[in-house]
Amino acid sequence: YRFHSEIQNIKSLHQVLYKNYKLPTSADGVGSLGAEQNHLSVPVADHGAWATAMNNLGIMPVGISGQQLVSDSLCIQRFDPGLGLIAPINPMMAGISLVPPPVPSELPVIKEIIHCKSCTLFPQNPNLPPPSTRERPPGCKTVFVGGLPENATEEIIREVFDQCGEIIAIRKSKKNFCHIRFSEEFMVDKALYLSGYRMRIGSSTDKKDSGRIHVDFAQARDDLYEWECKQRLLAREERHRRKIHEDRLRPPSPPPIVHYSEHEAALLADRLKDDHNFNEATAVLFTWIDRGEVNRRTANHFYSMIQSANSHVRRLMSEKAQHEEEMERAKEVFKNALMAILTQFEQITAVFTAATRQKAWDHFSKAQRKNIDIWRKQCEELRNAHSEEIMGIRREEEMEMSDDDSDENPCKKMRTEENVCDQTQASLKEENDSLRWQLDAYRNEVELLRKETRGSSRPDDDHNPTHGHNPEAQIQLLQQNMHNMQQQLLSLQEKLTNKEAELEQARDEHRYLEGEVLTLRDKVSTLICFSIISTFLHVHPFGANLEYLWSYIQRLDSKVSAGELERLMVRLPNMFRQELSGVGATLEKRWKFCGFDSLSSA
Repeated sequence: YRFHSEIQNIKSLHQVLYKNYKLPTSADGVGSLGAEQNHLSVPVADHGAWATAMNNLGIMPVGISGQQLVSDSLCIQRFDPGLGLIAPINPMMAGISLVPPPVPSELPVIKEIIHCKSCTLFPQNPNLPPPSTRERPPGCKTVFVGGLPENATEEIIREVFDQCGEIIAIRKSKKNFCHIRFSEEFMVDKALYLSGYRMRIGSSTDKKDSGRIHVDFAQARDDLYEWECKQRLLAREERHRRKIHEDRLRPPSPPPIVHYSEHEAALLADRLKDDHNFNEATAVLFTWIDRGEVNRRTANHFYSMIQSANSHVRRLMSEKAQHEEEMERAKEVFKNALMAILTQFEQITAVFTAATRQKAWDHFSKAQRKNIDIWRKQCEELRNAHSEEIMGIRREEEMEMSDDDSDENPCKKMRTEENVCDQTQASLKEENDSLRWQLDAYRNEVELLRKETRGSSRPDDDHNPTHGHNPEAQIQLLQQNMHNMQQQLLSLQEKLTNKEAELEQARDEHRYLEGEVLTLRDKVSTLICFSIISTFLHVHPFGANLEYLWSYIQRLDSKVSAGELERLMVRLPNMFRQELSGVGATLEKRWKFCGFDSLSSA
């Protein structure tokens, strides 16, 4: 019953579809097919074209005898050939004019007959291979059209290819071919669709009025130039986008540094005293000094600003000391916490030790003993790791204490004294140079004041006394300034002489320390040389001549000469003894080590 009802539904749908699409039923036979044409404008008498059209609509084409017109591989997938009827069709299915039918890649594309006013285009056999084309040039907008009829005019060609798109130019040759340039690239693909068609002008059967056209890509300088221009435009746009992206990601530039003026210098001096604005103020001060704003007129302002910047050294040192104290406290807290953890580990280890004794161990089961043993091993490993960490902290503290210890060897003392002397000498030189510069600045100011007094006194003599100026008061003021400047010069000269005396004293101390260092180095080199000679002669019980000994020591220290070695051994007769060995021409002097002879005799 269900099967018959489904068949009735399918038949009703079949009739509706045939009525809407005006297609004949299978009962009409093949004879009734010649009166109508399918939607692809293919003659109905062609059973292959009719079968393809039916298959595109989702209908299984059958003949009068009920046989299939196409094979099963070319039919749609949802058709059951055993029933001889069509399958239920989905409205969104391909072939119902809602969705374009999918064309399988292995099937040949069936082309239509194209009717124009002046000519007709007949498609080629679909079983033949498609026309070949060359490689597509970049930006191709021009096609080559060959195989044109001899009587084909430019108007006929334009009429045929106007359907592909807007034509810019047609260049026709006398040898039955032409070049057509379109306005867009996609129009070339439409023109390639016409390749393989046979063109017939009117209804004439003359050879001059028919020809099989071949459409292919063409190379044109205009197309290549436009494509290159487009690529350059795209490259410019890409660079512009990249530049905008980089500008967006670039960090903001620092604010510009203000130019020097007395007002800005006063503001900067106040900012240098503030801890929050100190970094920005030092950057501005550095920029001004680097620009060359320091001169005789502004030297005092800059000196005061540098002095205020130097005043932050104490603050920084106090902050450093505070941070060091915090670090020491943190270390102490960490050490105490580790000690408490280690103590608890020791207690837990003692518990495990007590549990593993014989009187308690026998009462546990095998699984409990296994767990206790595993826990004990883990606890011992953790305890050993914490104890090693505490020992490392103690070693670091001992190393710090040893670094701070005052019991140093004489070489280290000499080095530290040399460093201190060099530092003091450098500081004295800097102070001496600064005092000289201040002295030169004061002298220049005195000379300027003198010139001003001379220049002011000369015009005052020429003017009448009723002018309004008081030259005597100006002269007294200038004399007072000069007196103050002279006193400052005298004090600076005294300071300079004192600093020079201190510098000379530091130089003398430096020379004395250099002499002591040289003597100490000589002693150390002598001691090293003595130890090397003793070791060398000790492994040569029969002695060695001076040249052999000197060649060995010269590999270690090339500055040592044979005479120095001989003088050293002569000065120590209790350690080294010279003997003669050999007879006649083989007579030679050999040195032996006799330091242990007194011990053997005793």
